[in-house]
Amino acid sequence: MSSPPQNPRDRLRAFAPKLIDLTDNVLFGDVWERPGLSKRDRSLITCAALVALNRTEQQVGHFTRAINNGVKKEELIEMITHLAFYSGWPTAMSAANVAKQVLDEGEKK
Repeated sequence: MSSPPQNPRDRLRAFAPKLIDLTDNVLFGDVWERPGLSKRDRSLITCAALVALNRTEQQVGHFTRAINNGVKKEELIEMITHLAFYSGWPTAMSAANVAKQVLDEGEKK
């Protein structure tokens, strides 16, 4: 018996194949590859939007991607703190909990 896919996109692939196709080929294959911004900057912008919109489920993957794209732990925390005054204290507190989880997991590896 095979284990379920670990990647969130792979878990949805059979259920919503077109959505995953667009995610892979348009979002990450085109938009994220445009030369106008570095991947680091795109990550910081994306994470800020996810914090402001309180999209905690998506924050896990994008916070990890941000660290991999060169955003420093301190910058991620500072971005969350800064947004507390623009998106609200609850969104920042939720994001801080997600960031702590992601960063703690990264340190275990």
